[in-house]
Amino acid sequence: MGKKFDLTDNRMARRPRALTRFFRDRRGSTALEFAMLALPFALLVFAILESCISFAGQEVMANITDDIARQLRTGQLKPADVDGTKLRDKICDRLEIIVSQDCPNLLLVDLRQYATFADAASASFQIRNGEIVLMQGANSQSFAIAPGLAETKNMLRVFYKWPVMTDLMAKSMANLEGGKTLHFASVTWQNEPFDN
Repeated sequence: MGKKFDLTDNRMARRPRALTRFFRDRRGSTALEFAMLALPFALLVFAILESCISFAGQEVMANITDDIARQLRTGQLKPADVDGTKLRDKICDRLEIIVSQDCPNLLLVDLRQYATFADAASASFQIRNGEIVLMQGANSQSFAIAPGLAETKNMLRVFYKWPVMTDLMAKSMANLEGGKTLHFASVTWQNEPFDN
C-alpha cells in the first residue's frame, strides 16, 4: 500500500524553515533600517531647523530694538514719532524680513520713563495662562508708550509671539497660547541732553 501523507504536518514543518529563511535574508535590511530611522532623523532635522529660524528671528528683533533705543536716546526719534501704534509699526516694518505679515497682532511694545535705574530694574513680566503680564514690583501694568524727554531714564521692551511652525515641536517649544513661543528684547538707557 502507498504511503499516506498528512498535509497539516507538512505545512507545520515548512513554517519554521520559511521563518529562518526570512530572517537570514539580508536583501531588504537597508530598507528596513531606513524605515526605522527615518522618523527620528526627520524629527531631529525639524528640531534643528525650527531652533535655528527661531534664534535668527530673536536676534533680528534684538538688533531692531537696540537701533530704535539708540534713536530715542540721541533724540532722532521724538515722542511724537512713536506715539500710538507708530513705534510698533516701525518695529514691524523692520521685522518683515523674517516674520509673517501678522506682525502687528503678534508684537507687543512697552516704552516708559523711570525715575531711577533701580526702578527700571524692578520692572519684570510674567506669563500667566499663556499671556504676557507686565509687572512693576508686585503690581501688574498695562502696555504703554510713554518716552521721556532729554536726560531721562527709559526702558524699551519688545515682545513677539513667535509661531512654532512644526506641529510636533509646538508642544515642547511653545510657552504661549496658540502654539507660540515668546521672543523678548529689552534696552534701558538714559537720554542724551538733546533739544526737546
